[in-house]
Amino acid sequence: MFVKSVMIPKEKCLTVNVNTPVLEALHKLEEREIDALPILENGTYKGMFNKYLLYKAYYFSGLDKETFLKQTSVLDIVTREDTFVNLEDVFEKALVKLYDFPIIAVLDEGKFLGIVTRYDTITQFKSAFGMNSQGTRLTLTAIESEGRILKVSDILHKYHTPVISLVTFDETDKLVRRIVLKIENDHKTDRIIADLEKSGFRVLHIEKD
Repeated sequence: MFVKSVMIPKEKCLTVNVNTPVLEALHKLEEREIDALPILENGTYKGMFNKYLLYKAYYFSGLDKETFLKQTSVLDIVTREDTFVNLEDVFEKALVKLYDFPIIAVLDEGKFLGIVTRYDTITQFKSAFGMNSQGTRLTLTAIESEGRILKVSDILHKYHTPVISLVTFDETDKLVRRIVLKIENDHKTDRIIADLEKSGFRVLHIEKD
């Protein structure tokens, strides 16, 4: 999956111009109940305006509220000028860069194309784990070797079992692979688990929803 698959296009984004007064930008944040807005200048991305940084700047300014609001521009509060993703970047790149901020800009040679939000990444993460569908979740481990995922596929094919999701993780020693598999609920689950164990997989956890 690529960034363009989860991006909110600029036409649907709330943004502020470099000349926008901080009070107006703050009102936009409050009205939409959001934490950050992209700052643009003639369509070029300049960074993010963030509520927390605004309050922090006011606290350390030593100015009264009225003076601070008159003298401060959104560019004085700008952050994450150099943090963005490109349209053709893989989705995981956006996920990593969103760990400490609610949104990230999507650019093409500096031009603003849209945003990816933390909410969108969590939604995709839930989808990857099949959290939106009922089924049986199996957590497996297996000795790392060629053809392990294919073996899981063969067993599921044997019982004509639809797969909701399959995600793998590497253990720290790189010798054992963890597999989180979610399949549709049916009466063949016990036989599937038995075949997996016969094939060298260790079933660590079973959860049905």
